[in-house]
Amino acid sequence: MNSARHPSLPESGIFDPRSGTLVERALFNHRHWVLLLCLLTTVLLGWQSTRLGLNASFEKMIPTGHPYIANYLANQKELSGLGNTVRIAVANKKGDIYDTDYLRTLQSMNDRIFLLPGVDRVYMKSLWTPSTRWVSVTEDGLDGGPVIPDKYDGSPASLAELRSNVQLSNEIGQLVAFDQRSSIISIPLLSRTPEGQPLDYAKLSAQLEALRAEFQSDNIDIHITGFAKKVGDLIDGLGQIMLFFAAAIAITTVVLYGYTRCLRSTFLVVLCSVVAVVWQLGLLPLLGYELDPYSVLVPFLVFAIGMSHGAQKMNGIMQDIGRGMHRVVAARFTFRRLFLAGLTALLCDAVGFAVLMIIQIKVIQDLAIIASIGVAVLIFTNLILLPVLLSYVGVNRCAAELSLKSERAEQSGQARHVFWRFLDLFTRKPWALISVVVSLVAAVLGFMVSLHLAIGDLDAGAPELRPDSRYNLDDAFMTRSYGASSDLFAIMVKTPKSACSRYDILRKVDDLDWQLRSLPGVDSTNSMALLNRRMLVGLSEGNSKWYELQNNQAMLNMITASAPRGLYNESCSLLTLYVFLKDHKAETLSRLVNHVEAFAAANDTDEVKFQLAAGSAGIEAATNIVVKEANREMLFWVYGAVILLCLITFRSWRATLCAVIPLMLTSILCEALMVGLGIGVKVATLPVIALGVGIGVDYALYVMTIMLGFLREGKSLSEAYYRALVSTGKVVMLTGITLAIGVGTWIFSPIKFQADMGVLLAFMFVWNMVGALLLLPALAYFLLPSTPRSEASSSKVANPMALSEQPTSGHPPRLHRAIS
Repeated sequence: MNSARHPSLPESGIFDPRSGTLVERALFNHRHWVLLLCLLTTVLLGWQSTRLGLNASFEKMIPTGHPYIANYLANQKELSGLGNTVRIAVANKKGDIYDTDYLRTLQSMNDRIFLLPGVDRVYMKSLWTPSTRWVSVTEDGLDGGPVIPDKYDGSPASLAELRSNVQLSNEIGQLVAFDQRSSIISIPLLSRTPEGQPLDYAKLSAQLEALRAEFQSDNIDIHITGFAKKVGDLIDGLGQIMLFFAAAIAITTVVLYGYTRCLRSTFLVVLCSVVAVVWQLGLLPLLGYELDPYSVLVPFLVFAIGMSHGAQKMNGIMQDIGRGMHRVVAARFTFRRLFLAGLTALLCDAVGFAVLMIIQIKVIQDLAIIASIGVAVLIFTNLILLPVLLSYVGVNRCAAELSLKSERAEQSGQARHVFWRFLDLFTRKPWALISVVVSLVAAVLGFMVSLHLAIGDLDAGAPELRPDSRYNLDDAFMTRSYGASSDLFAIMVKTPKSACSRYDILRKVDDLDWQLRSLPGVDSTNSMALLNRRMLVGLSEGNSKWYELQNNQAMLNMITASAPRGLYNESCSLLTLYVFLKDHKAETLSRLVNHVEAFAAANDTDEVKFQLAAGSAGIEAATNIVVKEANREMLFWVYGAVILLCLITFRSWRATLCAVIPLMLTSILCEALMVGLGIGVKVATLPVIALGVGIGVDYALYVMTIMLGFLREGKSLSEAYYRALVSTGKVVMLTGITLAIGVGTWIFSPIKFQADMGVLLAFMFVWNMVGALLLLPALAYFLLPSTPRSEASSSKVANPMALSEQPTSGHPPRLHRAIS
């Protein structure tokens, strides 16, 4: 093959395929092997992705390492029913519960639910379970029995007896509504089915919905709440995720094509981003992972990141082809220029995900791993596969010419585009000063607002779902009919064996019981001490003067012996104080936790210890504490890692500040936005800011990398910034706006936390883009000194643009066979 100058080569006339790094040569000198390997990987992992499951786990949603949860897990066998429980309210729309047809329906539902896989049948409770009992004081002493009479036959006499038993059972407000028009079936769940399989929440939710459809009628209404039902509704709603994913692909494809006017290159960028998602989903079942309602959003983020990086690579190749380079040379030069910046940006993305591992909640740790896997595959699909593919197909000539429109217009003496001239103002002192001052004021105001950022849920019901969702309507019915929500907070009181009925211990429980009843947000309580008060009144002919905890150990022992087992354990070494809350808002839980902890600090001894916490509200309180502790720590680590990677990439602390300060401003404003929208920091929203930082730094990395190269060549800040804008800045704007629109479609999701994440991510995409285009050059004016020409020559190799066009000496010049 001769070495004559190819007409499409740069002015050096010769491209040596042995030039560039070892990685570049290995990839581009063996392009067919790269494509074959990627094709085989895509087919294999595409097949594996069909085995990917979608489920959730109660244990994964709770911080198992927190002391509160450790206390709960240590006593879990003796506290069954205080963790993962479903409550079904069966309401009579045309009367009360003392109706033959109603009770027959309730019995049928009770029997059907009893046989469902995963139900902890020993602790299941309803009017029809033997454990639901009544107690009464008669002339002959204490009397009692099951609430449903042994000889119940549906007759008026049986119904009258049932009504009397319910009044004596202390279940009004618990299993029976205050208006006695509905009753509850309480269903504790096991983590695994009898076959040893993890409980399938989607299947269980479908079974409950089938029961609702079967038994609900003109006379009967069914209301279902509980973690399992909430997760089932989330999984059901996530079926619409594919619609939003398809909408995002369509939007980004149309906008990208509108920018490039090149169908084949646009298709390849979208294809490589989709391939990245396929690889990610295929790797998950191989590594033993499955998606859950929180990590199911990660594939879209991987697609979004892939589109951002892919558009940058496509734009670089397009411009080089427009300058007259062959498509292979253009692909290699673009790879050479942008691979380091792209790799650093993806590492920052990975760090943004990886720091979530510090949060000791399994569902977030799984999200971090799943997202990190997705970012890792992007290195292959969008930094390597895409340039290789474009080296074969290139771009059409019209698209290449269009990409250099601004550059050609300037060369012909025309004025720069008005928008570029506007952005250039921020490289000059007046506008740079305005930008910095406005940003500083926004940061101060945003920080002041962010101080009011709440931890945990701010709304009643299930904030993950819409307020008008069926689940939240059912939850509102429960709260309205039973005087308290399903939020139960349980305090465990550890005592010596057989000492749970001692007067000195019950006196402390009684003191705490009375104090908690006066707290805002507490509806009612139940404890062994309260039972002793009530029983003493009953044994005293109902005289309220005896409503007291008597220092009579024989009496206390007698009452304890007949008490429901849920108030104490078999060895009489554990008492349980139940606190029924009106809601699970962060303020309610925080107030309760602080009070109990203060009481425990003052009253704990070697023999008695008050331990937190069990019940749905107790577990949520522990989760809020973990989230609060992790929130700032997470930001510290993500910013520390991003700063370190920027320092390695830029080799300049000044440039690093220019890139990171806009990110910090966006994080502050995002927290202020959360306050304004009433969004608390919780499991669903905690990852957003970390992800926004990791993804948002991509914009600054691409702009600053090109800008620094020209500054080190001796260009002015204005010229360097303009060159960065026409090469990478246009794509930064394109991807920032496009991705914001893509996640903005989530606002219409039936899942509220997905809508919240869409708003926050769209905000961070846009403001990180604005920061990279407006605040970054303003900061550069003050932080980056002009580089003298004498220094520029010695550092010219640092310019990735210059590096890509320097011929490599030491090898005889020759053309690669693929170019000829």
